[in-house]
Amino acid sequence: MGYFPYIACLSIRIKMKRHFLTAASIICLVLIASEWGCSPFYNSEEKEEEVEGEEEEFSKMLPHEWMYAQRAYPHNKINREVQIEAMRIVNDAKAHPELRLNGEWEMAGPTNIGGRITDIALHPTNQNIIYLGTTAGGVFKSIDKGSTWEAVFEEEGAMSIGDIALAPSSPNTLYVGSGEANGESASGAFFGDGLYKSTDAGATWEFIGLENTQHIGRIVVDPQNADRVYVAAAGTLYGKNQDRGLYRTTDGGATWDQVLFVSDSTSCIDVVVHPQNADVVYAATWERIRLPWGRRYGGLTSRIYKSTDGGNNWVKLSNGLPADNPETGRIGLAISPSNPSVLYALYTTHAVFNTFNGVYKSVNGGDSWELVDDNLNNNIFRTYGWFFGNLRVHPTNSNDVSLLAISLYRSLDGGKVWQNATLGMHVDFHAIEFHPQNPDFLVAGNDGGVYISQNGGFVWSKPTGIPNNLFYACKIDPVQPERIFGGTQDQGVLRTITGGIDDFEEVLSGDGFRVLVDPSDNNIVYAERPFGELYRSEQGGQDFSCIYYCSQNGFEDVRTNWNTPIVLQPNVPSTIFYGAQQLYKSTDRGDNFIAISPDLTDGLHPSGSLSYGTISAIGLSKANANYIYVGTDDGNVQVTTDGGGFWKNISAGVPDRYVTAVAVDPTNPKIAYVSLSGYREVNYQPHILRTTNTGDQWTDISANLPEIPINDIIVHPDYPKVLFIANDLGVWYSNSSGQQWEIVGTNFPPTVVTDLDLHADEKILLAATYGRSMLKFDISQLDLVPADEESRIQQTIQVYPNPAADFAVLKIDFPSPAKGTIQLFDLKGQLFKSFDNQYFTKGENEVNMDLKGLPKGQYLIRGETPKGMFVAKLVKGK
Repeated sequence: MGYFPYIACLSIRIKMKRHFLTAASIICLVLIASEWGCSPFYNSEEKEEEVEGEEEEFSKMLPHEWMYAQRAYPHNKINREVQIEAMRIVNDAKAHPELRLNGEWEMAGPTNIGGRITDIALHPTNQNIIYLGTTAGGVFKSIDKGSTWEAVFEEEGAMSIGDIALAPSSPNTLYVGSGEANGESASGAFFGDGLYKSTDAGATWEFIGLENTQHIGRIVVDPQNADRVYVAAAGTLYGKNQDRGLYRTTDGGATWDQVLFVSDSTSCIDVVVHPQNADVVYAATWERIRLPWGRRYGGLTSRIYKSTDGGNNWVKLSNGLPADNPETGRIGLAISPSNPSVLYALYTTHAVFNTFNGVYKSVNGGDSWELVDDNLNNNIFRTYGWFFGNLRVHPTNSNDVSLLAISLYRSLDGGKVWQNATLGMHVDFHAIEFHPQNPDFLVAGNDGGVYISQNGGFVWSKPTGIPNNLFYACKIDPVQPERIFGGTQDQGVLRTITGGIDDFEEVLSGDGFRVLVDPSDNNIVYAERPFGELYRSEQGGQDFSCIYYCSQNGFEDVRTNWNTPIVLQPNVPSTIFYGAQQLYKSTDRGDNFIAISPDLTDGLHPSGSLSYGTISAIGLSKANANYIYVGTDDGNVQVTTDGGGFWKNISAGVPDRYVTAVAVDPTNPKIAYVSLSGYREVNYQPHILRTTNTGDQWTDISANLPEIPINDIIVHPDYPKVLFIANDLGVWYSNSSGQQWEIVGTNFPPTVVTDLDLHADEKILLAATYGRSMLKFDISQLDLVPADEESRIQQTIQVYPNPAADFAVLKIDFPSPAKGTIQLFDLKGQLFKSFDNQYFTKGENEVNMDLKGLPKGQYLIRGETPKGMFVAKLVKGK
């Protein structure tokens, strides 16, 4: 295969004291800061280092990109088939009352601070109708010019949206391509599942194929024929596949032809069609491949192609365009609607950074090109041109062209002179559309939401009501529960002081992560930025100051996670714990920290990366402060029972996966729970386990949960058998210590839940989602039974014979009479038998169960009475 450059732009913390930067280091910082979250270009999470070698050698290394690493470790891939099966299980649970906790989630906000918009589509004749594609929140629609919004695509398929297209000749016909194609690392963890079509303006949807394309760059519909569609498919981000290139359908998606394919590592990222003759097609290809530890976003096959017969035959365009070059990166295309002989092409260079490399213009349908930009410099993309790459031309003026970059640029003279047209909007632009009948009406989308102009782009307003923020963490103020905090991608740490969904404000800039509020003095608030930069406010969330792991602290060779765990000691909240590769402790609210453990991970990553081999979860005991559990991103679980003097590795029996959360029983420090990310590569993999003996043995309590990443666990502080978990498709609940699970609520969007928080007194469960802001659920409907009474009944349950053949007897002892139901489920949650209207007397009771016709296998017996839900296991042997 040969060698190719593969740069993994690692943090300048590699082998370097953070309080001392050489001149070369400062230059490096300016060049690559946008990739891993340092000022001044603070944007994304990636930290990589220079490596060069055979591609096959990379398979021996471990991932470190946070969103993907959680789900891909240790196999460096995500099992797509498991995702599909998990969605089926979730839909089944929502459809069956016995498998769900009824009730509806409420929006917790924010709706006034938008998240990333990936595409915009405007109704060609009705200016009131706008469609928005979002990075992980589905499709939103407005029928009143942006005053109100409705989610119209959330249960149908993948929530990550690459592109939307309306058919000009039949505007109730929409095509949606799932899977954001901008090359951002998180999108590789949340890829798409193909193309969808609606013929009733988004009311209903039909899956129409291309399920293996994973990321869609652009969709163009023939202006005269709603059934002829071209789709630019980027293909998988992490790896190679054959399902890339340009696809065409002539029958509305019933069948597809792959009309342009270059290689298994070459995406089709953009496509434009002649507005009067849809046989004339231009396509931009982009050679790209990303691995968990680096990327190559350029190559010789990054080119522009033209077809004059609807895609059957293609010619590579040159004549004034840059020659084939291994450094050529993403290319954007635009065609003038009013003069289709005029085309623009946006080039980038550098196979890792994709820096700006010029705007080229053709006035003869692509036969020849010239470089036209006079005043743009290569800093408009800084070091991540792969994140943008779009051009748009005014509907009636072929010289009016817009370029989407970190800022919005506009030229009125055919691309020669450009002006920054951002005009107070958020940064990182991905979409802009002119209305074809009224070019003064524009809609733009960026990482901060959607913006509308009514006067040709000179003044912009920002609509609200779109809950599509990307949250990493959430927190309810324990003293004033109306105050809610959350850490977000690119929007910083947000806060509402009223509990309103539309009055959130940013209180800490950049990317925001975990937030802690001191319950003894809620003026003390802690918040994080990437890689454990820890801040403290003494004014309830105003005026944060960095107190730990800041540049002035002078750390050397300290490894911190992109989302570094921090925890307050339950009974002494002035004590805070902080996880690097060692566990650190402060007893003075973060003024001073000391290490209380050795390295609890498998050690330094082979590359030298200081962002891998870190503590990823901390669990503290409320009953005994000397018991501390930690989990790591390389599969370790460790415990101390003496406050940090001695540590024991208790990973035996826990699958080798990224540990996302550790929770400790509030009454018994020997009982703990561990949740795992990752997708199974064998027949079955548990994602949540329980120990009752401080980790000597672990029991799988995944039961009927889908086999997808679990991102958080909460043990109810007053009812220790009540558990809540967050996974990649929602929130689940158990009141039997995990022996049986129910999905929480009927209306939760199928999106990634990154974090949970519970206010037990107010009975509020808060969920942070990566794509649909925060939602809350009223758990007051739960008929919670005191732990000691429920435990006493559970301990009396017996099933005999077990394994059973045609009959079994369930014995159970009740302290008082009760009426209930006995149900029999398989491990996937399917109900097989129900024994209704069971009357239980005080003392010992027996229930005879007829098992004839029941397939062989393992089953869960669930009894539900006003005393609670009680579970036993049954094996059907014959």
